[in-house]
Amino acid sequence: MTTYLLAGGGTAGHVNPLLAVADALRLREADATVLVLGTAEGLEARLVPERGYELLIVPRLPFPRRPNRAALGFPPKFNRAINDVAAVLRDRRVDVVVGFGGYVATPAYLAARRAGVPIAIHEANARPGLANRVGAALTRSVGVAFAGTRLRHARVVGMPLRREIETLDRAGSRTAALAFFGLDAGLPTLLVTGGSLGARRINRTVVDSAASLTEAGWQVLHITGNAAEVDDPDLPGYRMIAYCDRMDLALSVADFAVSRAGAATVCELSALGIPAVFVPYPVGNGEQRFNAADVVAAGGGILVDDADFLPGWVRSALLPVLAEPQRIHDMSVAALSAGVLDGTARTIELIDEAAGATAPHSA
Repeated sequence: MTTYLLAGGGTAGHVNPLLAVADALRLREADATVLVLGTAEGLEARLVPERGYELLIVPRLPFPRRPNRAALGFPPKFNRAINDVAAVLRDRRVDVVVGFGGYVATPAYLAARRAGVPIAIHEANARPGLANRVGAALTRSVGVAFAGTRLRHARVVGMPLRREIETLDRAGSRTAALAFFGLDAGLPTLLVTGGSLGARRINRTVVDSAASLTEAGWQVLHITGNAAEVDDPDLPGYRMIAYCDRMDLALSVADFAVSRAGAATVCELSALGIPAVFVPYPVGNGEQRFNAADVVAAGGGILVDDADFLPGWVRSALLPVLAEPQRIHDMSVAALSAGVLDGTARTIELIDEAAGATAPHSA
């Protein structure tokens, strides 16, 4: 029986691939123990127990960026976190540590190195975070979602995707999916999404362009997010919802998409061959632009700055694309060429390698 410690959390970008791997490990090895190391504040605090995994809590310790009182108190707290993880490795007889980045991953990597426990790493973003840059110096088993990710020992394994996405039969489920959303089977569908909280620029621009899009012969499935500040244009062929708990069905109906360029979104769309306009989140370290770089370079996506995604851009740049079925088909093929549908299985092969398995298993 193998005991896995999966470390990561904070954001959906760390938690979702972690859970995809956890589910595949549990499906493959019914007698395996899968533990998750996370914080009390991150999404993992809710999602991990809901999925039936034991969550072990460590303090949220952001690395100090400037010399101040908080920086002075960081080293003893950080050493305590490493010692706490080392105790878990010892007491729970952990066979391999699998890190997905985030605050908890660094103490997990350092504790594993101290205890001689094998380490495997998955980096979901094109620009790796500090934790995985540290961890990549401690192991050769480093998997990345994007070819352009610069990380020591990196190899492309793709993104571990939810099983319902990996096994999605878009053509087979399309009719039921159209009925689920109340959409017309005779019209192509533009899927618009900015994430669970929404994206102000995307929401505003698409709502202001609603008439242009529907008059061009497209229907729109617009997932605004729970914090949306837009009103439903109430047009035939325009379906607005705040939240979608059946994204597999939303992806089944999508012929084209407009979205942010979060790592998971980019990977799901490209793995399923859905061409898209990507509007990177304009705040932070700019990683979303790099997340979309591979699929855009392949011809499967179009990148537009948040500030430029305005109704005028929709009329001058997006509508001409939507008017060309052959171009949409070619973009779909290109998106597929940049996508990876078996990222979970590839990541588990990496874990097996790190753990010293004699032969890779299939997820």
